[in-house]
Amino acid sequence: MSKRQSQSGMSMLGMLGILLMLGFFAMCIIRMLPGYLEYLSVRDIIARVAMDPDTRDASPSDIRRTISNIFNTNQIYLLDPKDVEVFSKGGNTYIDANYEVRLPVMWRIDSVMKFDDLLYQVGEPDPLTSLPAKASR
Repeated sequence: MSKRQSQSGMSMLGMLGILLMLGFFAMCIIRMLPGYLEYLSVRDIIARVAMDPDTRDASPSDIRRTISNIFNTNQIYLLDPKDVEVFSKGGNTYIDANYEVRLPVMWRIDSVMKFDDLLYQVGEPDPLTSLPAKASR
């Protein structure tokens, strides 16, 4: 008597399910990548403006104008320069560029990316996690 060997493996339906999931995640990455790359540019721009020696003596409106010009030059579209807050508290100047982006993925599915590490004190190279107590708004 010969014994039948059973075949094991993935069915066509299983492979289709995995391909659909991989396709969905690939589409999400393709849709979200430009927003993330723009965030990296914004983070670099705000850090450079905060560390610029000319910015230390500039007024908040001059800093806003500089940021607006740099955003325009670098084609930053997801963050409006008007949404970047530049203010002085306790003798220090702060740049708050925290924002979030909602991008459509498909049909009624959106992705929301929140970028909340863009608070800088002018003259400091590293971002702040929150405003110091003496400088809270």
